[in-house]
Amino acid sequence: MALVNGVGNEIKSSALELIGNTPIVALDRLHPGPGRILAKCEFMNPGASIKCRSSLRMIERALESGELQPGEPVVEVTSGNQGCGLAVVCAVLGHPLTLAMSKGNSAQRAIHMEALGATCLRVPQVEGTYGNVTLADVKAVEVEGLKVVEKTGAFYVNQFNNHGNSLSHYETTGPEIWKQTGHRVDAFVATVGTAGTFTGTSRYLKEMNPDVKSYVVEPAGAEPIKGDAITKPLHLLQGSGYGCVPNLFKFDYMDGTIPVTDEEAVDYMKQIGYKEGLYVGYTSGANVAAAVKLLKSGKIPEDSWVVTTLNDSGLKYTPVPTEFT
Repeated sequence: MALVNGVGNEIKSSALELIGNTPIVALDRLHPGPGRILAKCEFMNPGASIKCRSSLRMIERALESGELQPGEPVVEVTSGNQGCGLAVVCAVLGHPLTLAMSKGNSAQRAIHMEALGATCLRVPQVEGTYGNVTLADVKAVEVEGLKVVEKTGAFYVNQFNNHGNSLSHYETTGPEIWKQTGHRVDAFVATVGTAGTFTGTSRYLKEMNPDVKSYVVEPAGAEPIKGDAITKPLHLLQGSGYGCVPNLFKFDYMDGTIPVTDEEAVDYMKQIGYKEGLYVGYTSGANVAAAVKLLKSGKIPEDSWVVTTLNDSGLKYTPVPTEFT
């Protein structure tokens, strides 16, 4: 390692330099084959989720365009992870941050955001229950967030419609996966909330190799991307499966969908812990469950390498509901 005045040059200047470049781990104990599941460890970002990537890129673009000036306030509507990512970025860059989040999202997320200096407005649910957030709940949160924007004139991040969201994954997540796998990616699977991760990563991987297959992971019974009617709007996959096709989603980058039940998500979330030593959240469990299903489906060669993301830390959630234990 090179030294500068006797000091290693690996010192990071801020938490922003800790975002991205997460490792990929092979889940060979959970799935010994055939095929291989490779998981991007996004819980290792400083905000403990994949949303740190888009948080940084969206704020950077706003500063570059002049929509946001140094020191000006920022507002966002979040299920928690985007809020935590924005709290990291805004703390370092000096932007006051207000976040609106449904009371149905885990309280641990609000604690995390507030610990980083953000203000968190917890909005009562319209139809969901704690741990189960519906599209109507999200719309109620959006109303409250926009009230703050109107009152304060703060910059509204608007992650569901901000192209910096998907761009962050096109510029970082996709290239990292391509490099880390030695250019061997047979399939990519991911849950969809805003669709930033799926759209940006799939776009990059398919540009590198048009034969890469990309599959959307949807909660069973809440599969609008597949084209099915919503029969189960309440599910455990916080931050995904809102019962609509997100504006950032592009069907051009999708080869199919894979449904995952709450029980399957919880089962694989536990297996990731028990067999791989990684404590992750529900969407991570769903991603791995879908990867296993895909490898067993016959839709891709049985020796395929399937890449997915471990989206966030299990520390962001309350304990698994008793009905799933």
